[in-house]
Amino acid sequence: MLAKITDYPVSFEVFADDLASMEKEAEKIAGLGDNVYVKIPVTTSTGESTCPLIQKLSAKGIKLNVTAIFTIEQTQAVVDHLTARVPAIVSVFAGRIADTGVDPMPIMEEALRICRQKEGVELLWASPRETYNIYQADQLGVDIITCTTDLIAKLPLQGKDLEDYSLETVQMFLKDSTSLGFKILEDDNQ
Repeated sequence: MLAKITDYPVSFEVFADDLASMEKEAEKIAGLGDNVYVKIPVTTSTGESTCPLIQKLSAKGIKLNVTAIFTIEQTQAVVDHLTARVPAIVSVFAGRIADTGVDPMPIMEEALRICRQKEGVELLWASPRETYNIYQADQLGVDIITCTTDLIAKLPLQGKDLEDYSLETVQMFLKDSTSLGFKILEDDNQ
């Protein structure tokens, strides 16, 4: 993969769940290529902060993608532990935040402000749920957004006439019910 993707960042996540093993894995992963970012979760599975490790790796010049961030406090702590001018990605899970019923926009706006405080830090909008999230991320000025192929496939709908889209939807309903052979009335009672 790295032979084909040379101009863009590629993130590989550590598998370890303790800081010492994460550090060893991170150093090994970082050696794979100049465009490789080591993906480190913001905490271990027991809730231990990885910020001390983030600081250590960043100070060594290792490019990081810190993931599974949900709060402004986590964002601030991560950015505080990054070394300026060492490239880093801060991945805030806006889609999962929205899944809890919380509007992610204020969090993402503040996360962007925090990331802009340190040179070399980019904000990533993680786990979008709908194409509208792409427009929100763009409007906000977020550096990166992850997208599934399903979301990308819907991008041509941008600006589509809603009346036309409504008609196409009704036509789809008819096609689906016809293809399934569903009927409410018998043919002679129509």
